[in-house]
Amino acid sequence: MLCINPRTAAACVALAAVGWSAGFMTSPASAQTYPSKTITLIIPFAAGGPSDTLGRITADHMGRTLGQQIVVENVGGAGGTVGTERAAKAAPDGYTLFQHHTAHPAAQSLYSNLRYDTRTAFETIGLINTGPMVLTSRKSLDVQDGKSLIAWMKQQGDKATVAHAGVASNSHLCALLLMQIAGSKPSLVPYRGTGPAMNDLVAGQIDVLCDQATTATPQVVAGTIKAYAVTSAERLPALKDVPSSKEAGLTGFDMVIWNGFYAPRGTPKPILETLHAALQKMVDDPKVIERFAQTGTVTFPKEQRSMEAHRKLLESEIERFAVMIKATGMKQEEAK
Repeated sequence: MLCINPRTAAACVALAAVGWSAGFMTSPASAQTYPSKTITLIIPFAAGGPSDTLGRITADHMGRTLGQQIVVENVGGAGGTVGTERAAKAAPDGYTLFQHHTAHPAAQSLYSNLRYDTRTAFETIGLINTGPMVLTSRKSLDVQDGKSLIAWMKQQGDKATVAHAGVASNSHLCALLLMQIAGSKPSLVPYRGTGPAMNDLVAGQIDVLCDQATTATPQVVAGTIKAYAVTSAERLPALKDVPSSKEAGLTGFDMVIWNGFYAPRGTPKPILETLHAALQKMVDDPKVIERFAQTGTVTFPKEQRSMEAHRKLLESEIERFAVMIKATGMKQEEAK
């Protein structure tokens, strides 16, 4: 309403007051009182896997800092893209959050019909931790080292089974890298997460799995599976008897993963800053750092923890995976 006529001036003032209290004040007020209810953290993989383990650590610690419970919701399927889509479509109010790893930027090049744009669907809150993968097999496999495993895979061809958590998952990307090095085409077996895949590996129903150190380490230490190499230049303190990829003679078998924390696009900046501060408190906690170390991961240096640094890494990884995946000649799949 344009307040030109003096007779309408009072009405204009009243409407402006209503608009201010109902509209303009809503966002700042909600940001000041955030959080005032339970928060949902979407993990795009099944319970029991490395993403779930990390998600529950994050939910517990940040929940205590924020003074509200954070409930983990596992939404597995299609290499994490089902849960990612759910999170992307959530209301940008800070009450639905999202945690994902390196497979998030890779999905952009692996799927032809994503119903979200990886570059713009989320606000980046910060980076959590980083670490390598671990190349493992069932305990009963009569292979003792990395080179022998490659030879066995070549001999077995499609009779060998390699598990993964769906196209675009870290375990899938690692499996593709392993196939390139081995020069063989084993049967790739998809799961809704590496949690159930690890269960089948322990049960001897699957031959090989390349999993994050977070969940592979406890099984290797317990002796329920075999480990041949970690996908990094150096050994992990938590797996000091497992050689690096170079020591195992697996040239080019290098893959370091990272985990990031997100909110749907459009989440108010004050809420993002509150979440970022809570995340920083978590990654600075000596107990969390020690727990990460036990599973072969480390936190990022402080200069790499800003929301802007997280954004830059995400965008650079989208480009890096686009080049790598194109080089494999792999055709894009449809997300279901």
